[in-house]
Amino acid sequence: MENILIEKQDNIAIVTINRPEKLNALNKATIQELHDGFKSLNEDKSVKVIIITGSGEKAFVAGADISEFANFSVENGGLLAAKGQEILFDYVQNLSTPVIAAVNGFALGGGLELAMACHFRVASDNAKMGLPEVTLGVIPGYGGTQRLPQLVGKGRAMEMIMSAAMIDAETAKNYGLVNHVVPQVELLEFTKGIASKIARNSSVAIAKAIASINANYKDDINGFEVEIKNFGASFGTEDFKEGTTAFLEKRKAVFPGK
Repeated sequence: MENILIEKQDNIAIVTINRPEKLNALNKATIQELHDGFKSLNEDKSVKVIIITGSGEKAFVAGADISEFANFSVENGGLLAAKGQEILFDYVQNLSTPVIAAVNGFALGGGLELAMACHFRVASDNAKMGLPEVTLGVIPGYGGTQRLPQLVGKGRAMEMIMSAAMIDAETAKNYGLVNHVVPQVELLEFTKGIASKIARNSSVAIAKAIASINANYKDDINGFEVEIKNFGASFGTEDFKEGTTAFLEKRKAVFPGK
């Protein structure tokens, strides 16, 4: 892989987008590498949580690589969005392994869309976020018009997208776009601390929780019914046996890999 780095620490994997000279902008090659990396980590039973971040101190991802699509036709533009959503943005949202975005610096356009596709976000205090696509005569195409209103509400999403304005980390936290804001030097360690708490819990149960929560945001699917089904299915797992046995024996549960 030329554009991303993957490091494993205990049960946590850290994926770093490594194009600092381009402020980690997403091009086709990087999107494909991210897909391949996430797929491999999701299949790795030892990896219970994934953190994604950007290299350097300036940017998580400063946007898409505009030079790749500046001359696209209507058809090519539609295919670009469809393919990107399929192999990365929707893929990450529905991954059974939890994905946390550690947003360091700029998260603009496709970068913010990638962060929003993750299961939740932690930001450095110098982070700036926005969807500036309308300044280029286009709209967000990697899920931004759908996920931003879900996270911050329709009115704020309308304002952010139409004005193309950036917001700072504290505003993003107040909007509900990020869960935590910490000094940049503490960002990874803080995020790893949350990841460690998650990693101690049942990966099987967490995967079912992710699927159940996501079901609420899908058309023609009753999220309550999905929850009931996944709740019931949990009773047939080894993790349920270990968790309840440990509770009754007054000890900490030791869950196997996913």
